[in-house]
Amino acid sequence: MGQKLSLADIADLRAYERERDEFRDRVIALKRVRRVSVGPVVTLVFENRDTIRFQIQEMARAERMLSDEQIQTELDVYNPLIPDAGELSATLFVELTSKDQMVEWLPKLVGVERAVELVIGEGPSRVVVRCDVEEAHAEQLTREDVTASVHYVRFTLTPEQVERFATEPVVLAVNHPNYAEGTRFSEDTKVALLADLGG
Repeated sequence: MGQKLSLADIADLRAYERERDEFRDRVIALKRVRRVSVGPVVTLVFENRDTIRFQIQEMARAERMLSDEQIQTELDVYNPLIPDAGELSATLFVELTSKDQMVEWLPKLVGVERAVELVIGEGPSRVVVRCDVEEAHAEQLTREDVTASVHYVRFTLTPEQVERFATEPVVLAVNHPNYAEGTRFSEDTKVALLADLGG
């Protein structure tokens, strides 16, 4: 079970300021191996308990949240993104830097969040694990004519698939009519994600 965060895990503002620099450096290092670019404009960051805690702490800091109720609201939103055993959870970013890029790509990539897959192994015995979309977030993000620039996706693997993930090449792919790209996981990334899959 991916241990969810509780109010006790979220430091108040003064306590967080004392640990922030060190914690931020640790999360930046974590994200370095958990961030995977797939083609020119799509990047996925695989989330875990630390990355989600950082997200909530930073939001609480920026918005000066002082009450348990405010923090609990954030916990309710972000806790579902912490993967359980046998799962990987990721934030998908469509990384566009100009208005022209947005006008070009956002309509072309409608449905991109349903087109992400893990390809485990090679040749005829390879296995494709398609992502699931985080429904609560999808309802707010999905539009018919343009895609949002942020999506939340999850992969659920069987014990056999986890075993193969550990020993065989794994490619993170986007298999979309307007965007067919794939990136092979580095060994460092696989090690980090195997820890998530172990729960």
